[in-house]
Amino acid sequence: MAGKPSSQDEQITKYAPLVKRIAYHMMARLPASVEVDDLIQVGLIGLMDAVGRFDGTQGAQFESYATQRIRGAMLDELREADWLPRHVRQKSRQIESAIHRLEQRNGRAPNEQEISAELGLPIDQYQTMLGDVKCSQLLYYEDFSDEDSANFLERYLVDGASDPLAVLEDEGFRDSLIAAIRHLPERERSMMGMYYEQDMNLKEIGAVLGVSESRVCQLHSQAVARLRAQLKIWKD
Repeated sequence: MAGKPSSQDEQITKYAPLVKRIAYHMMARLPASVEVDDLIQVGLIGLMDAVGRFDGTQGAQFESYATQRIRGAMLDELREADWLPRHVRQKSRQIESAIHRLEQRNGRAPNEQEISAELGLPIDQYQTMLGDVKCSQLLYYEDFSDEDSANFLERYLVDGASDPLAVLEDEGFRDSLIAAIRHLPERERSMMGMYYEQDMNLKEIGAVLGVSESRVCQLHSQAVARLRAQLKIWKD
């Protein structure tokens, strides 16, 4: 797209569905306390900002530029709301640590029953725990700084030596991540591929796997915990 949009209102109307798509995709990784309408609202503000600022003479594609501004607006809102409570991160780490211990002990990926037993929980309580940490992700910014540091998303402001993006861009890390994904149980590996590579939502993935959206959410949390356990060396 060359030059600024001829009609800002037309562009906002045209790309409003992009805001909703980004918001709903982000919601899959956030606690239930986050309202999707709030993300959409701030995302629309990001879109309007993108329309007003876009300079097509620099060669950028408007949709790519708008996506960055929309996501940025949503992340700013989440940062202000402190969207990832500490107790959620603690649950995620408990699952990750249990998986890591079992893998070290048994030399293989543990199943759900083994993980729940390691945590000392009935299977239904463990699955509820997985649902509670649906916002879990591969690398937390707090992995690279002090536990008592401030807001989670403030980790964007740390120096390059402790920047998770530098780890994600590291060739050795990518190779380790690929290997860890290959070692996921088949259903979890398939789910991760549909979610991250094919950009399918939880409902669509559930239809393919023959399970509920909440179950897909649980599988996602468990898969991420497995990957974090496998990649522990990169966080230590």
